[in-house]
Amino acid sequence: MTTAYRGRFAPSPTGPLHFGSLVAAVASYLDAKHNDGIWLLRMEDLDVPRTMPGAADDILETLAAFGIMSDEPVIYQSQRTSDYEIALQRLQDMNAAYPCCCTRREVLDSALHGIEGPVYLGTCRNGILHDREGRAWRVRTHDEPIDFDDMLQGHVSQRLESVVGDFVIKRADNLFAYQLAVVIDDAEQGITRVVRGADLLQSTPRQLHLQRLLGLPSPVYMHLPIAVNAQGEKLSKQTLARPAEKSPLTMFKVLLFLRQQPPDHLRSAGMENMLAWAIENWRPERLSGCMQFQS
Repeated sequence: MTTAYRGRFAPSPTGPLHFGSLVAAVASYLDAKHNDGIWLLRMEDLDVPRTMPGAADDILETLAAFGIMSDEPVIYQSQRTSDYEIALQRLQDMNAAYPCCCTRREVLDSALHGIEGPVYLGTCRNGILHDREGRAWRVRTHDEPIDFDDMLQGHVSQRLESVVGDFVIKRADNLFAYQLAVVIDDAEQGITRVVRGADLLQSTPRQLHLQRLLGLPSPVYMHLPIAVNAQGEKLSKQTLARPAEKSPLTMFKVLLFLRQQPPDHLRSAGMENMLAWAIENWRPERLSGCMQFQS
């Protein structure tokens, strides 16, 4: 049977799957299956220095323990660099991308503070000065509002040039940046809905900008509240988040976190029955307007 819904979960294999990442995986899976959709798994392993050997396999094994498996073969970004090169060349051909020689320190010293760090002021936009060589590639932005309606967070409007600036799509270390890779992969896999953490909400206008430049379709977005620790820090390897325990109790806690109100008898119902109940009773609207919860 064909379906109009295609969703995905795209973890970075920098370590074992922790509770916060499991929340995103479960929510994206439930949303796909509740809507009779296809659910895919993609490994965002482009950042080779941060990728941990064996982490991708560990993530697959952990998800399988919760009954969650990709409906199609898992793809790995590290094997798709030729597709990103083609996209970069298209942007270069339309004069939408340019080389940049600025170092991180130079950007920090000269930039205003934006939504996620320094705003690049376009130093190299009209050409590299002082006989220096380009270190990275940036995409040109504009100050017209980029708007979209998120399924949980409501209307979002962003003027990229003012709050981000021309952003990097290929890094100085020759690795492609997340923003370009995710746009190409979502289009290649035919993704119609992206369910992910609210920490990526402010990245979405950059992805919409690239989609429009490249003539690619834009998915519908649903940004979930992220799991934070007692200090309000997002659960991650950097904040020493522990690997998710492979047990029905963990799944029950995920459903509680997602405000799905699982009945108490599900605690002892087993993983398969719990997942079946969660798919049938999925109610994402209970998370509307929520950006984070303590795990």
